[in-house]
Amino acid sequence: MTTVRQRKGGKVPEADEDQPSEEKNVKSEGKILSDHTGGKLWNILSLTVGGIVAIFLGLLTSIYVATLHENDLWFSNIKEVEREISFRTECGLYYSYYKQMIQAASIQQGLHGLVYDNKTESVRTINILERMNVYQEVFLSILYRILPIQQYLEPVYFYIYTLFGLQAVYVIALYVTSWLLSGTWLSGLLAACWYITNRIDTTRVEFTIPLRENWALPFFAVQIAAITYLFRSHLQPAQERLTLLAVFVATFLFSLTWQFNQFMMLIQALALFILDCFDILPTAKVTWLYIIQISGLLLVCALQFFNSMILGSLLVSFNASILIAKTIQKNLKKGSLLNRLGKLILHALLVSSLTLLVNKFIKKILNLESDEHIFKFLKAKFGFGATRDFDASLYLCEEAFGLLPLNTFSRLSDTLLFYVYIFVLFPMTVTAVIVALRNLSCSNQALEKMEECTISLKPDAAYNLIHTVLFGCLALSTMRMKYLWTSHMCVFASFGLCSTEVWRLILKCVPSRICFFWPGIMDELLELREFYDPDTVELMNWIKSNTPNTAVFAGSMQLLAGVKLCTGRTLTNHPHYEDKHLRERTKQIYQIYAKRSPEDVYRILRSFSTDYVILEDSICYERRHSRGCRLRDLLDIANGHIMDGLGENEPDLKPSLYPRFCEEIKKNLPSYTAHFTRVFQNKTFHVYKLAKHK
Repeated sequence: MTTVRQRKGGKVPEADEDQPSEEKNVKSEGKILSDHTGGKLWNILSLTVGGIVAIFLGLLTSIYVATLHENDLWFSNIKEVEREISFRTECGLYYSYYKQMIQAASIQQGLHGLVYDNKTESVRTINILERMNVYQEVFLSILYRILPIQQYLEPVYFYIYTLFGLQAVYVIALYVTSWLLSGTWLSGLLAACWYITNRIDTTRVEFTIPLRENWALPFFAVQIAAITYLFRSHLQPAQERLTLLAVFVATFLFSLTWQFNQFMMLIQALALFILDCFDILPTAKVTWLYIIQISGLLLVCALQFFNSMILGSLLVSFNASILIAKTIQKNLKKGSLLNRLGKLILHALLVSSLTLLVNKFIKKILNLESDEHIFKFLKAKFGFGATRDFDASLYLCEEAFGLLPLNTFSRLSDTLLFYVYIFVLFPMTVTAVIVALRNLSCSNQALEKMEECTISLKPDAAYNLIHTVLFGCLALSTMRMKYLWTSHMCVFASFGLCSTEVWRLILKCVPSRICFFWPGIMDELLELREFYDPDTVELMNWIKSNTPNTAVFAGSMQLLAGVKLCTGRTLTNHPHYEDKHLRERTKQIYQIYAKRSPEDVYRILRSFSTDYVILEDSICYERRHSRGCRLRDLLDIANGHIMDGLGENEPDLKPSLYPRFCEEIKKNLPSYTAHFTRVFQNKTFHVYKLAKHK
């Protein structure tokens, strides 16, 4: 009989010890598996809750701004003409094309009317789709026509609700960016709350609804969120491709909806260039972003019938120059600290020189002068010589293009946003400088360098840091651009606060601050006002009732945008100023507020087939601007005439031989009545019909 027995010797104790050890390993593995499963469930729960909170805050913001708009204007109760007048200046011009598409007999006829438009600028046929960024109006009008909603929703409500809906996209994108940076959706919650409580400085959508920036900035925020995700480490190839696609789509939509997109993306490209030079971002991803920017812009260029202003933009020249310079200069990231600094300086000089050369070459080939007024404005603004250029002076004298007012910081400080922002910005900037210097002096081996030198500052955080710094500089120099900065300020400040230690401090003071903000928000929601502009309403009704549909009107750019929207009459000029021919035409039309003879003014107006001219007392007797910045002063200087009122004049200015036209015409002197007949008058406007001499 065979039996099995244990061996004698030293093996027996090992066998006895092995059994508990195996049991221990099994228990340990089970514990790890349990922890992994629990962690996965917790991540899913956190993602779900965070997503729901993001959507809720986005919708809440949309409802909030829609309610403010309704409370401010009583929009649901006022007449259609009053609703249209509420879209001031260029807002009315953009909305008029949406209205034109809605009222067209067919979509094809509506598109034909935009491509061959002869009512926006008299005696001239222009392509609206080429000149202006109005594809969003085209898309929205087509959507309204094909959806079965005409019986339930008026066209104007479909339009404004779409814009208010985009605010939800905007807030969700800011929320997601902050969440990605910090790793917690509580940071996104704080960013969204700061965006809402600082509404005066983060958005103006409720009172300038059709402005191009209100269409574009939500897509810009989505692009920043996608770029932030792109710069995360250890992305799978499929994730990276999808993220690049998201960046491209957002970049394309941003470029399509705003004519100033090229300047914003130029700053973005500059941020990428700086970080890439200091080896803080992955070079391959940065190169893809350069290509995406150019591709998105060129696609928009094709849709805008090869708009030459896009081809001649500095962004196209800058990105192309970077890609060329990278092929010429190799091994930029090798060598000692001084060696690399020398290479970087040469690289920056090469890129700058190539950018200027390429840009000048393109503009020479295309004979492009559409954006020259912007560079004249920038030259005068930053002190590179005074200017008497009429177009540049118009910008310089507008408050929106001046420096950021100091009371902005006071308002942002009331919500603690600015304090926290500075608190976060300072140490992160110091960290970025240290990391940049360390990267330049790192080992030549790229992998070791990336592992060691990006520990202190992750690429996604580095990008958002340089983004907020550059756009902060833009906002400080030009108030109108503050909305690009303040919204990102909410993201950056909330991201910086989301460490355990800081949150303990924040949670102690947040409840008291919420108690402080909440009544202010409720006061805004409870304040009920009504749109009231009887003089403009009277003018628009008179034009519709007493002038032929083919009549051509001259006047201020801002007013004429409303005339086109409310009456459909033909204009001599309008507020979309990105065209040299239009700028020259506007300066000629504005001679109605200069010191010119009635014969000169009549000749100028008739050269544009003008039938009626509208004079505004608010411009003729303007007091809003100081001496030297009133429209009549700008015209006097451009014409070489001494300005009105007490004060100094340039020595080469001379007295005019004629009185101011807008004042003198009201005296009904024979020299004026021979050419102009007053046909309408109220407290604000005076309309004159031009005689048709043979």
